[in-house]
Amino acid sequence: MSDAVKSYGWQAKPRDPSVILGEKKNIKDPKPETVASIKLPDSSLATSVLKYAERELPLETFNHSMRVYYYGKAIHNQQFPEWLFTDETYLLACLLHDIGTTDKNISATRMSFEFYGGIIALNLLSKDLHAPIEQAESVAEAVFRHQDIGETGMITTIGQLLQLATIFDNMGGHEELVHEDTIKDVTAHYPRKKWSSCFAATIRKENELKPWAHTTALGEDGFPNGVENNKLMEPYD
Repeated sequence: MSDAVKSYGWQAKPRDPSVILGEKKNIKDPKPETVASIKLPDSSLATSVLKYAERELPLETFNHSMRVYYYGKAIHNQQFPEWLFTDETYLLACLLHDIGTTDKNISATRMSFEFYGGIIALNLLSKDLHAPIEQAESVAEAVFRHQDIGETGMITTIGQLLQLATIFDNMGGHEELVHEDTIKDVTAHYPRKKWSSCFAATIRKENELKPWAHTTALGEDGFPNGVENNKLMEPYD
C-alpha cells in the first residue's frame, strides 16, 4: 500500500454502512470524548483552510462542519481505529464539504452543490494552497460523494467517515456510534443554531433552483423532512 493511499484515506470501503457496522454487531459501546481530547490539526495547510471556511461559510454551516470533524474523529477513534488517513486530510474534507451551499456558490452554477463544491475544494487545495495532489483529490472525491448514500459499490475511507458523521449530525443516523456526552460537549463548543431547519431550507432552496440536483436522489421531500425532524439533535437545536 502506497504512502498516499494510507495518508490520504484512499482505501476502499463498502458504501453500505450496514456492511461496515456488521448490522451493529461490530459496534463498541461509545465512550465520551470532548473537543479538548480530540486534536485539531494545526499545520499551515489546515490553518489556511480553517480561516477560509470561517470566512466563506455562514456560522451555522461552519459550526456543522466542525461538529462533523469531531463526531467523525470520535467514530474513527473508537469504532474504526484501523482506518488509515491523516487527521489533516479529514479536517479539510469536513471544512469544505458544504462549500457549495453558500448563497454565492449555490447560485453560481447549475451543478449540484456537492460537485461544484468538490471542484472548489480541488482548486483551492491544489492550485492556491499547493497541497499534494493526492490529498487534494481525496478531499474533492469525499466532497463529491458525501451525499452518495447507497447499498452497492465502494467509497474511500475519508468518504465513508464523512458520510457517517454528516448523517449523524444532520439526521441523527447511527446514533449508537457516538456517546451522548460527546454530543453535549461538541454542541457546546459549536452550537447548532437551529441547524436542522437551516439545512432543510438549504436543501429545499437547491431543489427549487435545480430540480435535477443530486440531493433529490435522497428524496425530494423525505430528505429535508428527515433533516428538519432530527429527534436526536432536537434538544441541542
